[in-house]
Amino acid sequence: MKSKIFTRIIILTILSNFSSFAQDNQIPYGNNPESGHYVNVNGIKMYYEIYGKGQALLLIHGNGGSIKSSSSQIPFFSKHYKVIVVDSRGQGKTNDNSDSLTYSLMTEDFNALLNYLKIDSALVFGQSDGAIIGLMLAARHPEKVKMLAAMSPNIRSDDSVFYTNAAALNHKFFETLQKKYIAGEPGAEREFKLQRLMAYHPHISADELKNIKSPVLLISADRDLIRLSHIIEIFEAIPNSNLCVLPGSTHFAIRQNHVVFNETLYRFFTEPFIMPTSIEYLEKIFDRYK
Repeated sequence: MKSKIFTRIIILTILSNFSSFAQDNQIPYGNNPESGHYVNVNGIKMYYEIYGKGQALLLIHGNGGSIKSSSSQIPFFSKHYKVIVVDSRGQGKTNDNSDSLTYSLMTEDFNALLNYLKIDSALVFGQSDGAIIGLMLAARHPEKVKMLAAMSPNIRSDDSVFYTNAAALNHKFFETLQKKYIAGEPGAEREFKLQRLMAYHPHISADELKNIKSPVLLISADRDLIRLSHIIEIFEAIPNSNLCVLPGSTHFAIRQNHVVFNETLYRFFTEPFIMPTSIEYLEKIFDRYK
């Protein structure tokens, strides 16, 4: 009898979780009139959506992405936080009227948005371009960033940053979109500006990284586009930082390996931030033999 009751509980739990997952999937993230808003910041009309309540958690997508890019994170984190998801300048529903895109300009967009929302300090996660913006936001507006998780950022744009195949593909994209832009093809200007952004930016110095005061989790994947050596360079330049390399994952782990990723991120945000050293542990062991 107990076995049947237990089995029924398991089945009901699975069905409940499936129903919740299906309901989450029905939410049109990035095009949700119930949660979507526009705000005028820095000369653009910025689109954002808010889900959940509590401590503010700002999610910043990568190049060419949108709010939809966080579809695997919003259902999980909105149960714990007030999740703010945004279409960055020139992407999704947010327009762009600048001659060219820079990460500095986009960083100020997000700072202005947080000011508008009257958010003094937020948890921040950014992926790829979003991680670059997160680093710059933490360095230039430290009061705005309580904790930062940055997945696969780069601080310069030379070929040493990217694995060889990724660098070659970036060059091909740039040349293809440049030709389309020069030919005046519809939509080519927007795409070319985004590709040009990656080709010539960012320019973040080690000194700027040292100015970051908030705890930072640097995340990479063992099959990433960004060289692990570059991520370690960033990790070592930030005073209060931890490093995570996701196994069996790519640059797009937030979707492809989202269960492990979300749990890792949640643990970082909720547990006390520590930077233990192996030497300290070894010294304690040696003390036993004195």
